[in-house]
Amino acid sequence: MHFSELGLNPAILKAVTEAGYESPTPIQAQAIPHIMAGLDVMGAAQTGTGKTAAFTLPILHRLMAHANTSASPARHPVRGLVLAPTRELADQIYQNLQQYATYTALRSAVVFGGMDMNPQTQALRAGVELLVATPGRLLDHVQQKTLNLSQVSILVLDEADRMLDMGFLPDLQRIVNLLPSSRQSLLFSATFSPEIRKLAKTFLNDKPVTVEVARRNATAENLTQKLYRVDSPELKRQAVIHLVREEKLEQVIVFTNTKIGASRLARELIREGIAADAIHGDKSQNERLATLERFKNNEVIVLVATDVAARGLDIAELPAVINFDMPHSPEDYVHRIGRTGRAGASGLALSLMVATEERQVAGVEALIGKSLGRERLALVAPAHAVSSRSFNDRGPRSSSSYSGAQSSRAPASAKPPAMPADPIFYAPYDDSSSSKGAASGPPSDAPKTPGGVPQPGGAASVAAIRSSALLGVRRPANPKSVLLGGKPSDKSADS
Repeated sequence: MHFSELGLNPAILKAVTEAGYESPTPIQAQAIPHIMAGLDVMGAAQTGTGKTAAFTLPILHRLMAHANTSASPARHPVRGLVLAPTRELADQIYQNLQQYATYTALRSAVVFGGMDMNPQTQALRAGVELLVATPGRLLDHVQQKTLNLSQVSILVLDEADRMLDMGFLPDLQRIVNLLPSSRQSLLFSATFSPEIRKLAKTFLNDKPVTVEVARRNATAENLTQKLYRVDSPELKRQAVIHLVREEKLEQVIVFTNTKIGASRLARELIREGIAADAIHGDKSQNERLATLERFKNNEVIVLVATDVAARGLDIAELPAVINFDMPHSPEDYVHRIGRTGRAGASGLALSLMVATEERQVAGVEALIGKSLGRERLALVAPAHAVSSRSFNDRGPRSSSSYSGAQSSRAPASAKPPAMPADPIFYAPYDDSSSSKGAASGPPSDAPKTPGGVPQPGGAASVAAIRSSALLGVRRPANPKSVLLGGKPSDKSADS
């Protein structure tokens, strides 16, 4: 089949031909006719098989009836809305829309977080027919009253399973409540879980058309998948260096589960002379886009990323991906390795595991319906590798490691000089001495402070301080009752 047989508008078909596409993929061939007919569609296919074009091309075709060159923003209301879970995926969809709409008068825009809202606001106020957005930033614009969704006739939920994982369900419900009830709704994803099917019943019509061109959660047949087992987590970094050099990888994405792990691995690779950079949620959007551009231009060989890059990144002819950490969700494995082997090209998917990750590996194998095998990767940690032992395991440092003021410090075993014992604290309570001291006062030979207050120097002086009128001490009616919470007598000590 050729794209010309699908009945697309000639202006759209011209852009598709210039992009180098001749024949539609299975998901495109089956989904495009249903979408052009105005039906609700649930589309599932392996990642990298052209799902984005499967819904952008027919949407552009349907909106061509509203295309115009008027400068008035009122003539360009938002008619098509595409929601994506991540900024990278939203930007990728927007770039595809711009490419396919090159020869049309339809306007498109993208809004996502991490960027200044002012340029986005100006684009929205100028008028756009097609808007790609992440849910959070879209609601920001709605709250700022820079966006009106009352004329949206087509809604697309792309990678809806990821939206659920990221907790976007409340935002999705708020957005849907702002849309007209008479609209066309589309849901596309590489995986269909029971939760996604439940979501489809909420946002789509009662009987949406389901298009599944491959077994659910299957991986591409042109992918070579290998699993290596290493002895310890510390050796994983050395394993990545070994695989990059052994496989002679000129471009590879390495996936980690944590942002800290991504940054550490990137620094370790740079230390070994490998051009690397990291991309994760703690980086600003401008930094992430700049890193991706450097990777696409082959200025970076290894892109270390969290799952923010597992969906939406379309790197032409990416030869390989490496799973530094096995993903917590088996579906994420399908999306990760889907960054390579796209559009029929061959790809290499390598994974590293330690004994504690056996459960994650078993979940992946159960999902994709095949065994990944277990190859042993024997490595020796480099001399400068950071030890995993705890600080409590460290032995005493030698004195040669200290210099300057540190070397003059007292050894840890030295104890501070003992302070003299406080006689008041240790002296027992003596009722008789207290009475005698009150009657006779402090002895004349007792040492005194500059203010005339006797200093503690023995049992007599202790009793004197307790009974001194200068300190405002009152004699209790019954000394033992004071200890039990009783009130002191109203008579002062010198009455």
